[in-house]
Amino acid sequence: MARHRVVVVGGGFGGLRVAQGLAGSDVDVLLVDRNNYHLFQPLLYQVATASQEQEAIAYPLRSIARRHRNVSFRLAEVEQIDLANKQVLTDNDAIPYDTLVLAAGSQTNYFQNDSLKQHAYDLKELQDAVALRNRILRVFEQAAHESDPALRKALLTFVIVGGGPTGVEFAGALAELVHMVFQEDFPELEVNEATIILIEAVDRLLRFYPEDLSDYAKRRLIGMGVDVRLNTLVAGATSDSVLIKDGPAIPTYTLLWAAGVKSADLTDTLPGERARGGRIPVTPQLHLPGHEDVYVIGDMTYLEQNGSPLAQVASVAIQMGRYVARDILNTQHGRERKPFRYNDKGSMAVIGRGAAVADVFGINLRGPLAWLAWLGLHIYYHVGFRNRLLVMWNWAWDYLFFNRKVRLLTWSPHENLDQAMHEPATNSEVPVSVGK
Repeated sequence: MARHRVVVVGGGFGGLRVAQGLAGSDVDVLLVDRNNYHLFQPLLYQVATASQEQEAIAYPLRSIARRHRNVSFRLAEVEQIDLANKQVLTDNDAIPYDTLVLAAGSQTNYFQNDSLKQHAYDLKELQDAVALRNRILRVFEQAAHESDPALRKALLTFVIVGGGPTGVEFAGALAELVHMVFQEDFPELEVNEATIILIEAVDRLLRFYPEDLSDYAKRRLIGMGVDVRLNTLVAGATSDSVLIKDGPAIPTYTLLWAAGVKSADLTDTLPGERARGGRIPVTPQLHLPGHEDVYVIGDMTYLEQNGSPLAQVASVAIQMGRYVARDILNTQHGRERKPFRYNDKGSMAVIGRGAAVADVFGINLRGPLAWLAWLGLHIYYHVGFRNRLLVMWNWAWDYLFFNRKVRLLTWSPHENLDQAMHEPATNSEVPVSVGK
């Protein structure tokens, strides 16, 4: 008889844990992803701020698969799921399955604002981080020989929308890059002229963290020179500004959107209801309702626990992936099956050098102790021994020498600064662009 075939769509935190949990078992596992690497997304902002190389936070999926005889990998873009015929339809062919695990993750949510989608950077893919790093380096190079004060000011203005962990961590890392590294790299510039603006729509940063940790994060960022603007709504973006609701536009070349995510486009091809952000409500066993041969995990999933939906974070995806691997094996061997239960171990966010906030098992930590805990946790969950060494080496280099090793300006298809410099101004006196 043919062995039971499990197809896992997505090589992120959840999908990878399913494959690892089934490694060496009596089922065959096929991992399908449009990229040939597992991406450690929590450190994307460090690639964007010249702290880490791309290869330090990405690990080849084939290197993981080749360690296990029953695990294989296929590079493909999944376009649709044929539930009736139990097939995954890709851009190349149709892949049959006995059990399917959907772990395709999420994408940036611009809340149907096309101007933001057109002009803002985000941090979901490796190429996004590289493009953003290029933009940061490029605007400083441009500003270094710009004689027009208004244009130079716009070049050195960075707007970050979203006061969650991504926005807070990027703002802190960018402030350190500007004031600790670029101050030495660009002696012809008055680096203090650079402005970093962090915008949040509600009344505090890190709103799902305890209030005292949110306050600490705000104070720390302000102390690092970040302009924190709470209760501020972004209405859109043009070719030369970020538009603020009930406020003046901000001339800038660099806009990072970190204000929300939604489920991957693959969810649109599946039947059933949708929750906020396009997420799929699942059964307690993480099944697609009406299809016990299909699991949905990670950022695609909507599941309430203790009256609130589980967050779209890596720790949830990891625990879901491990649970699904166990549940598949329990089903195959007729063992008892239990519903999924998330064990919330807490949340962490790093703010800058020697500073972080952590809510761990109900204990609030801040400052150096939280920073050390953040470092240890990210090394623990990182994939690949070499990658762990690279990340730790870069962190040590930054800490000891106040420097960033990866200040490489490389060409990017999103980088159109020269073209934007020659576009006519529209809604601003300064002819600048925030476009990709």
